[in-house]
Amino acid sequence: MAKYRSGRINEEVKRELAAILREVKDPRIPELVSIVGVEFTPDLKYAKIHVSFLGGAEQAAEGLAGIRAASGYIRRELAHRIRLRQTPELTFVADDSIAYGAHITKILKDIAAASPEEEKDEPAEE
Repeated sequence: MAKYRSGRINEEVKRELAAILREVKDPRIPELVSIVGVEFTPDLKYAKIHVSFLGGAEQAAEGLAGIRAASGYIRRELAHRIRLRQTPELTFVADDSIAYGAHITKILKDIAAASPEEEKDEPAEE
């Protein structure tokens, strides 16, 4: 399968899954859910969906349980919206890359905020 085709399919599935997750009425699934990535096997029979939740690990575990419980509905809706020869089996995986990125950004901001203070304490060289 050509790379451009798999990329197009990944992005289309990602967009449709984000729309479908907004429609799922399971209270365990928080409103702020992001589909980080989609990985298909070369034969398009299986897909691994990376999902990120805003909140702690408990909320991610609960939200992932809700998504897994609704996976049959999600798969059916995906089959109606995207025309593929076979609807892939969906595997949902929690992804903490957004939280990790926010953590790194906070550390960098703290370092940047501390740097000017240290420069002010040093005498200016002439």
